[in-house]
Amino acid sequence: MATLQPPITEPIAAHRSRVDQSESTAGRELITYVAVGILLGIVLVKSEAVSWYRIQEMFRFQSFHMYGILGSAMLTALISVQILQRFDAHSLSGERISVPPKTIGRGYRYWIGGLVFGAGWALTGACPGPLFALAGSGATVFGIVALAALAGTWTYGYMRPRLPH
Repeated sequence: MATLQPPITEPIAAHRSRVDQSESTAGRELITYVAVGILLGIVLVKSEAVSWYRIQEMFRFQSFHMYGILGSAMLTALISVQILQRFDAHSLSGERISVPPKTIGRGYRYWIGGLVFGAGWALTGACPGPLFALAGSGATVFGIVALAALAGTWTYGYMRPRLPH
């Protein structure tokens, strides 16, 4: 059975040019994201935020080091969100940047998520954020842990429609 194709309304060369341009833009964005990720990894390693000993000190209340890092990150996020809201910032695609309000409901997702997060942190000795920095700094065993974290994230995304939210 023959299907009707819509007529071509633009020259093929113009279409190819647009496709090539979007591919080069995506490539540049990917390079930017990788560069920022590498920079963040270096900062995490140099600040010792990936150190199991520093994390242990934090949980035993023996050092302020990790609390200082976490506190400065929260202060930076707070100031950044306030600036975005006050200046009515928009994304590159034109959408208004906003933080949607949280609906607590029964709170199951928070305490169950916290238990899973805490169990993973306890089993690996590392917060999920620095896993890639640890793998990149030479602790290659964390590559396996990072893959497991990605698999868990994918599983959640797959199961999310069927989970109680």
